[in-house]
Amino acid sequence: MELHPLDGYLLDGRPGKADAIAAALQERSADPRAQPFYRALETVGARAADEALLALRLVLGGKVAQDDTIVEARTARARAKAGEPGAREAYFRSVGTIGPAPPKRT
Repeated sequence: MELHPLDGYLLDGRPGKADAIAAALQERSADPRAQPFYRALETVGARAADEALLALRLVLGGKVAQDDTIVEARTARARAKAGEPGAREAYFRSVGTIGPAPPKRT
């Protein structure tokens, strides 16, 4: 399974933050809940806090970006980065699955 660039950055540091943000901006979700995050990333770029990237990732995964879900994702990410067994799976459960992008209208 290929990682979404945000997951790659948040879990492994690859791609770098600026590249992960650029990829997220290039392949935007149409979800209205994601639009404020995209506008913020356009404005601040790599200066964005990782927690903002986690919040966007939650939205992309079909979750609600609220304090408790962000804290859960942040905790799962920290455990995954520490190499705890099963932690990567817990991270993906916490942030949800990104579905294929809907076809673009012509």
